[in-house]
Amino acid sequence: LSNRSEDIQQGAKKRWGCWCHLLTLFLFLIFATSVIILEADPSQFSFTHKSAPKLEKHKYFVEYPHEYHFVINEPEKCKQQKPFLVLMVPVAPQNRGHRNNIRSTWGNESTVLGKVVKLFFLLGLPTGKGAEQVQQQVLQESREHQDLIQSDFVDCYKNLTIKTMMILEWLDSYCSSASYAMKIDSDTFLNLDNLINMLLNAPKINYMTGMVECNAVVSRDPSSKWYLPVEVFPEPKYPCYSIGMGYILSLDLPRKVVHSSKHNKALYIEDVYLGMCMKYLGILPTHPPDLNCFHYIPVLYDRCAYSKLIITTTYEHTDHVWVWKDFKRSGPFCIDETQ
Repeated sequence: LSNRSEDIQQGAKKRWGCWCHLLTLFLFLIFATSVIILEADPSQFSFTHKSAPKLEKHKYFVEYPHEYHFVINEPEKCKQQKPFLVLMVPVAPQNRGHRNNIRSTWGNESTVLGKVVKLFFLLGLPTGKGAEQVQQQVLQESREHQDLIQSDFVDCYKNLTIKTMMILEWLDSYCSSASYAMKIDSDTFLNLDNLINMLLNAPKINYMTGMVECNAVVSRDPSSKWYLPVEVFPEPKYPCYSIGMGYILSLDLPRKVVHSSKHNKALYIEDVYLGMCMKYLGILPTHPPDLNCFHYIPVLYDRCAYSKLIITTTYEHTDHVWVWKDFKRSGPFCIDETQ
């Protein structure tokens, strides 16, 4: 019995030894296979470090320079009327209400202080539901007013840089004989008398003015409308630029800015991008003689206050036609005429 017990124990030890060898071999094979796969494709393993999502840089740029075309044009107007100042208003195709307001207010002034002023609206192509109907309405409006310029890019907020560059291309091609041009938003009030008075004493070349912003800090907040990651815009501050609600250029600049765009990727923030192009040219925007003439924050209508400014943005539900009629009525602007 004692010998049998010893035989059983010896057999158990041998079997356990075999199992240990098999288990060791099995673990070795798993390890070797893991190494081979890991070398081939580490991403297959959940325990590897996951890299950060790839930055989609294209979201921050627009397709410019590009060979866009004018599908609605007024190529002879500047040659015929020889304006001193050209007002260029970027506006959405479907926004006829804003265009009509402007035509009934400051855009209706064709001669100011003896200087010819010409108005044009710059549009892109409508998209989405009803786009074809909107385009037909735009064509009819163009036949009626002959003040629309339309290019074949998609009209949307992100493409405002393209819209502005097409304004500059159009000015260079069809209106370079004018002295000055103003890019002006549609939701503004413009005092043309004060603007013309300022321009009568302004430089004739390399001149850009408006509400000039310098040393503005670049937003790194992803929730911001104007967020720019470091990978897209490494500098901590923007170059000097004129805020986009309304700025004035001498007519030698459109060609120069368009040329400089070939050396600057087109950022979707339109006014900053123009600042980048101006920096490339070595030209700084000029502060206006009176810093209180340009108002980015809306000035509540007051006849006296409006008589002293050049441009202000307006509140959403402003009755622009009523404001204009009241502003243009006869009589002193300010109760105290010594103001």
